[in-house]
Amino acid sequence: MNSPHPHPPLEDSARQQGARTPWHMHAWRLMEMRIGLVPLPIYLLLLALIGGFVAQGKVPTDISVSIAVLAVGGFTCAEFGKRLPLLRHIGAAAIFATFVPSFLVYVHAMPPVLLKHVAEFTKNSNFLYLFIASIVVGSIFSMDRTILVQGFLKIFAPLAAGTVVAALVGTAVGTALGLGWQHTLFFIVIPIMAGGVGEGAIPLSIGYAAILGRAQGDIFAEVLPPVMLGSLSAILMAGALNFVGKRYPHLTGEGRLQPGAQDELRVVELPAGSVDVGQVASAGLTAVALYMVGLMSHKLFDFPAPVVMLFVAVLLKLCRVVSPQLQQASHVVYKFFSTAVTYPLLFAIGAALTPWEKLIAAFTLSNLATIVATVATLMATGFVVGRALKMYPIETAIINACHSGQGGTGDVAILTAANRMQMMPFAQIATRIGGAIVVTLSLFVLSRLS
Repeated sequence: MNSPHPHPPLEDSARQQGARTPWHMHAWRLMEMRIGLVPLPIYLLLLALIGGFVAQGKVPTDISVSIAVLAVGGFTCAEFGKRLPLLRHIGAAAIFATFVPSFLVYVHAMPPVLLKHVAEFTKNSNFLYLFIASIVVGSIFSMDRTILVQGFLKIFAPLAAGTVVAALVGTAVGTALGLGWQHTLFFIVIPIMAGGVGEGAIPLSIGYAAILGRAQGDIFAEVLPPVMLGSLSAILMAGALNFVGKRYPHLTGEGRLQPGAQDELRVVELPAGSVDVGQVASAGLTAVALYMVGLMSHKLFDFPAPVVMLFVAVLLKLCRVVSPQLQQASHVVYKFFSTAVTYPLLFAIGAALTPWEKLIAAFTLSNLATIVATVATLMATGFVVGRALKMYPIETAIINACHSGQGGTGDVAILTAANRMQMMPFAQIATRIGGAIVVTLSLFVLSRLS
């Protein structure tokens, strides 16, 4: 729970004058004690109101109520994670916000009416993509132009090297443990690096079913657990790398991909007050518009919407179309979503989109060893290659970790655990483009082997 300074200035003044502390000073102190971002009295009020709606058997479907439910759930889980000894340094807040609601659903500890509300809002609103659009466009528009160009070109080397080495090591480990090289490669290692569920596991299962003549549902159930456990491993290792970066600061740019600039999220400095609410709203609508460009490209040409959005944003930035005011306003949008929306979003993902039974289905020693070896090799290779290319090795390792994440949801959790949300554009390259290449090549190779 966040708390204010022990005695606010006005209270100190009252004490010095020997006067009794006014009652509103105590109210102010309570309001500054927070669960996540929620003032403690408001948190308790929301908790009571949500409990009341659940007791009545119907939670209103208003977006305002949905925001309150996700905020209370997300910040509560994250607050527990932030207070765990040792684990809080390796991303426990993101892990708790994602997997505690999944476990609660599995053991039927979450009231069905509340689960129905969260699941329907999450799936119908699809606000994960609003979050990704705001983070990607905001961070790209705010990024130093020169560093943006250099980073996008250089990130492919550690990503490609990591993919190849991780595939070799993961397959070797699984084979040594008796899983068979074909099963290990195509049903454990490849799904981990395929780009998540929607862009990875589902296309893989459809392609495998067509090639092998098996039911797509059975194959999907087989490739999903490695995707989820691979993402969990990446979250833990990314959190650990963040801790390592605190101990060895020469290995990290604290979110910057390479030396040579003071800050990749450096925006043009404008006079105080020059970015108003209207400009921030314009930046938010710009992010939405670019995502809609991606959606239209997907409808017309079957291109992945987030990838198109990312490259259009980069193109606008490179062509100097983005004004200084829009750069700063986009940075405000990015900061708002990364600060206020991350944990509620992870709570929604955990409750609505992360089946606990699929996660624990892969908890065999051989599977776990293969998955951890694959993710660790992917990140270690990124670390070594990034350092050889004079990039910050911790940052390149974290970007490679996103290649083993659970799609966009995994990117959010991994970067949250690593405290590097500003690297979302590079994470999207690793997840979307890297995943698409892995899926395409794996289906081609399997078709030749069958």
